[in-house]
Amino acid sequence: MSAPAIAGGTSLFTGFTRLCKGLAVVLVAGHIVVQTLPFTVNYLALIPARTIPFAWNLITAGYIEQTIYGVVANTLCLLVMGKLLEPVWGSKEFLKFIFIINLLTSVCVFITAITLYYITTQETYLYMPVSGFQGVVSGFLVGMKQIIPDQELSVLRIKAKWFPSIMLLLSIAASFFTEESAKYLPTLIFGTYTSWIYLRYLQRKPETKLRGDPSDDFTFSSFFPDFLRPVIDPIASIFHRLLCGRSQAPGEMEGYTLGGTALPGSDPIEASRRRERGARALEERLAAEKLAAAQSIEELKKDAPENNV
Repeated sequence: MSAPAIAGGTSLFTGFTRLCKGLAVVLVAGHIVVQTLPFTVNYLALIPARTIPFAWNLITAGYIEQTIYGVVANTLCLLVMGKLLEPVWGSKEFLKFIFIINLLTSVCVFITAITLYYITTQETYLYMPVSGFQGVVSGFLVGMKQIIPDQELSVLRIKAKWFPSIMLLLSIAASFFTEESAKYLPTLIFGTYTSWIYLRYLQRKPETKLRGDPSDDFTFSSFFPDFLRPVIDPIASIFHRLLCGRSQAPGEMEGYTLGGTALPGSDPIEASRRRERGARALEERLAAEKLAAAQSIEELKKDAPENNV
């Protein structure tokens, strides 16, 4: 095995946090349960017609993977992205983020399914079992966009800030060629949007008592190419006022103001510091992994002569 392969493998597949490993076990266990006892899908997956009275499926659906492809892909994404996000947010906030985004995504999917049923009268929307961790995974991509937007984390040299947009674009394109898109596309879309709402306006930082991220680099229009932003910004500002009940002074940063006074949690300096902490945490983790890879290579070099004897 070549040195680059070892280094790459060490960088990607080591250093997972204990919390992420525990959540990975939950995803794998959920998959085993529904494969061993297929009838449990009716109680654990999100089936809008059964959500009342089985309201717990709004929570359990996010942790139930019905396919082997889903459990493998989402478990890997959880482990890899979790080891970047958890050290920056902290374990408690990381777990809180997962719970809130999973619940909000399920609620949005439920409301959408009921609405589509009343519009189309097709019962498919009521009885299609929807489940999977992909809503939270899409939220992780938004989190990476927030804390390490300019880091290139792909062999394609794509910056982290474009990961959510590219993921949604590819998912929407794929939906035209598969009949199963209704099972995953709404989850991805709502997972992305609710995670942005949470990180933009609601996430609290206990050490500073601040909330949200008002920076220009994390506006709704930042998910779109530059040439579309003049169109997106006026529309986004309407929803911003509806959501926050706040108006923005001309020329101000995308900060949150009321009567010219900054609201609690709207410090753009703290948002900048948050990104710096994210970049620093990533650099430290990558440095540690490179050191571990170098040590592994040295050990292999030392063992090679002994094996040849």
